[in-house]
Amino acid sequence: MSQLTNFTYEEITVGQTASYSKTVQDLDIQLFAAASGDINPVHLDDDFAAQTRFGQRIAHGMLTASFVSAALAMKLPGPGCIFLEQSVKFRLPVCIGDTVRVDLEVTDKKDRRQTVTLDCKAYNQNDKLVLTGTSVVMAPPLKLALSMPPAPAVGLLS
Repeated sequence: MSQLTNFTYEEITVGQTASYSKTVQDLDIQLFAAASGDINPVHLDDDFAAQTRFGQRIAHGMLTASFVSAALAMKLPGPGCIFLEQSVKFRLPVCIGDTVRVDLEVTDKKDRRQTVTLDCKAYNQNDKLVLTGTSVVMAPPLKLALSMPPAPAVGLLS
């Protein structure tokens, strides 16, 4: 089983980087719509979406932004970090089948609350920038090495 490790505030350095990737599946969009309540037809209806400027269904912007959250939780700082702030700008749509790579870079540290500011950029499989932003997290106080839990088994009933 894979291990999840983190970086404590003391271990993190300005300029430190990490990446996380995820391929967007139809099920991801369906589940995000169910969890968030955002059932905009541009995300769920092929016929409707075909008539939009995108010509096809697109992933929710906040689903793409959630990959930043995953990068923070899984890579840098990793397990035990607390998400405090996120700003995002959506640059291009993300479609079913796209592989999104989130690149993080530490740009600042604040000793008082042990917070870390990270520059966040997300790219599709063609290295086109789809999202930019900044995240602020509270770094974990304790060093952790955990067995990676299995992903939840979920599906949709029709």
